[in-house]
Amino acid sequence: MDSVPEDFELNGELHPGSLDSPDARQPRRGPNRPINMNHYANKKSAAESMLDIALLMANASQLKAVVEQGPSFAFFFPLVVLISISLLLQICVGVLLIFLVKYDLNNPAKHAKLDFLNNLATGLVFVIVVINIFITAFGVQKPVVDVASQQ
Repeated sequence: MDSVPEDFELNGELHPGSLDSPDARQPRRGPNRPINMNHYANKKSAAESMLDIALLMANASQLKAVVEQGPSFAFFFPLVVLISISLLLQICVGVLLIFLVKYDLNNPAKHAKLDFLNNLATGLVFVIVVINIFITAFGVQKPVVDVASQQ
């Protein structure tokens, strides 16, 4: 091979901007420009982080509602444990996503590590979803205040 390794994408094809590439004169902007996979992955990770923050806030609100109901609520302890586990896992996924954004996708030496971290993040997100299904099944209701008794 005469080309330098930097001229190849992950799938072995030439970079569109390399000198040996047939589309070397292709515009870098517009609908025909190539996808920057590192930029795409960073945007995807940022979107996942925002969703993680939204779920984190929802779980914090649920934990507050359960604590307000107190230990007399039938599912108090299971809900506190499930919500706490969910919150802890969400923090772990958030930290993991920060590490995923840090690495360069174009470095072949990092592919195995990035693949493992990506699979780990996906697995943890699945576990968080399952835990939150159980949280929803047990039901978190705000305490109902009897308006008639207050008057």
